Amino acid sequence: MAQKKKALITGITGQDGSYLGEFLLDKGYEVYGLIRRASTFNTVRIDHLYQDPHEKAVRLRLIYGDLNDASSLNQIIKTVKPDEIYNLAAQSHVRVSFDIPEYTGEITGLGTTRLLEAIRETGIKTKFYQASSSEMFGNASKKAQNENTPFYPRSPYAAAKVYSYWMTVNYREAYKMFACNGILFNHESPRRGETFVTRKITIALAKIKHGIQDKLFLGNLDAKRDWGFAGDYVEAMWKMLQQNKPDDYVIATGETHSVKEFLEEAFSCAGLNWKKHVEIDPRYFRPTEVDFLLGDASKANKILKWKPKVNFKQLVKMMVDADMQKVERELYGTHGKT
Repeated sequence: MAQKKKALITGITGQDGSYLGEFLLDKGYEVYGLIRRASTFNTVRIDHLYQDPHEKAVRLRLIYGDLNDASSLNQIIKTVKPDEIYNLAAQSHVRVSFDIPEYTGEITGLGTTRLLEAIRETGIKTKFYQASSSEMFGNASKKAQNENTPFYPRSPYAAAKVYSYWMTVNYREAYKMFACNGILFNHESPRRGETFVTRKITIALAKIKHGIQDKLFLGNLDAKRDWGFAGDYVEAMWKMLQQNKPDDYVIATGETHSVKEFLEEAFSCAGLNWKKHVEIDPRYFRPTEVDFLLGDASKANKILKWKPKVNFKQLVKMMVDADMQKVERELYGTHGKT
């Protein structure tokens, strides 16, 4: 019997980490997740992955560590000896990065270097995936961005991601590491954090529909994003590490929609008029805005044979339905409204 492949995921408790953990477990991997020591558990997105009900076996192992602590990373990599490492951990909220720029650089930027150094120092043969971001393109021109589009970061988060991107390329070229950057455009799901605009809209909509709140406060409604489904995008991450040689890939749907369009689509799912409930709050505007993001994933389509399965309307409906059910459970108990 062939030995199971081992994968280490940083940021496993986040949206992408939970979908990737699911995906790899379905592929038969042993999955190790890096989590920070905290006074409360934040594992709600991955609680269902702990045990296989048929085998009574542990499917997922969580390990304490921190991207701020090089010694813990070295020790973990030395002990686990993962075949694949997916670095998804970051301070990932763009607006918040303006409030805590130093911390964002420390975790989102230098954290990647600590991981790459741990791989180099331990000398293990592993494949490394770095979660890069469309925010790196920032103030790009009004045409689709691909792997050759110059970066123009417009936030501390984006600047930290650009640093991580180039460090990944540097370690690949300097030390012949199998290291890839996935430049992922916005990807959402029912597991998206509630402070991100898409989820903020769908959770507020559910509460408005059920009479719990009346108003939703948002920032720039004209910002345009290329929105896909996180569950589709983690497959692309995995496919990058299954290639014969490491490379960097843009992952996107090739469609752009404004925040206003997301609002319209979401509220129409619930039969409501968003204009009656949404107000603009200047606090939610970024000091420097990214107005337009649109990805060209033709390289990933061709080489990875990857294409998104969930379209924009399906994504919005999926998120609205999930949050409607969530609010109903909270109001009426386990079985929802009867």
